Amino acid sequence: MGRKSDSDHASPAKSAAALRSLRSAIDRLDLQILKLVNERASLAGEIGRVKNDQGAEVFSPAREEEVLENVLAANKGPLDPATVRAIYREIMSGSRALQKVLKVAYLGPEYSYSHLAAVERFGQNIEYMRVGSIASVFEEVNRSHVDFGVVPLENSTDGGVTDTLDMFMRLPQLKICAEVRLKIHHNLLANCEQEMIRRVYSKPQALAQCRNWLSKNLPHADLKDVSSTAVAAQLAQQEPGAAAVASRQAAVKYGLRILFPDIEDYPHNETRFAVIGNQETSRTGKDKTALMFRVPHNPGSLVEALEVFKQNKLNLTWIESFPAKTGKQEYMFFVDFEGHVEDPKVKRALTALEKHAIELAVLGSFPIALLSD
Repeated sequence: MGRKSDSDHASPAKSAAALRSLRSAIDRLDLQILKLVNERASLAGEIGRVKNDQGAEVFSPAREEEVLENVLAANKGPLDPATVRAIYREIMSGSRALQKVLKVAYLGPEYSYSHLAAVERFGQNIEYMRVGSIASVFEEVNRSHVDFGVVPLENSTDGGVTDTLDMFMRLPQLKICAEVRLKIHHNLLANCEQEMIRRVYSKPQALAQCRNWLSKNLPHADLKDVSSTAVAAQLAQQEPGAAAVASRQAAVKYGLRILFPDIEDYPHNETRFAVIGNQETSRTGKDKTALMFRVPHNPGSLVEALEVFKQNKLNLTWIESFPAKTGKQEYMFFVDFEGHVEDPKVKRALTALEKHAIELAVLGSFPIALLSD
């Protein structure tokens, strides 16, 4: 074999030098980024003091959506939009905490989908309170034990979440301040092999969203309902022959293997969550308004009520019926439509709807959320 050339000997040294140069450049940029992030936080602190003087709220969903929309529109890569969104979510969360550390309730334990939705909306610089039921989330907000709550509102496979709709009927004074749209990817988690699984734990809605996959691949396993997907993961960790339908994050948290990823029956499965509180959200120009109303149990009553939206050119984005619990065969209707309660045509529609409805409550106006993966 011939002797190696000088260039061959120099190649590793040149590569090492290039690597050091690139890392030095990153170190310089990190210091610049840190300086700019802290300058931004100082400005956010000044805004907080102005808000405090005006008696304004710390959490501003409209402004936060505007910030995200601006940076995502300006992003040229190579970072993908989800990464940019996550970075700015935490920057805003830390800046918000300089003004006030918010308290947020969610259906726990940690790494349930409600917890993931809460983190997606508020970030990590929050005092989170996990509770055992959707009703408890509403009660904690209503009693002012927390500033906000995060509850599931509807799923693209199963429709409206009955516990949430029921609590809006019980506590209609609480407002939807923001929404979170979360892609739901279910995974089969276990620390045993597929053929050894005898029980599968999960929340009823999660099991329903995977019913076809489970019946095909685990026909002999008993499906067990529990209060959340995170509780299911805890049980799968503790019991021999048990599995859970839950998130990837729950697998990491509870030390479980992902035997099969993405087992949901429909690939576009998503859940929309409502951020509930006592504050009104200002107009952005890209908003939704949520209503709850009841009409007389007469032929054509619902058609007449819905005609109001058509006449005012308001696009309905969601409608759900729910037993009114009045002792009669009546229903409460929940609707979302595009527009803000301060828009003139929305005001006209509400005035007209009042003439048709026995009962009417505005559940809130809030910015239209982007879908988060």
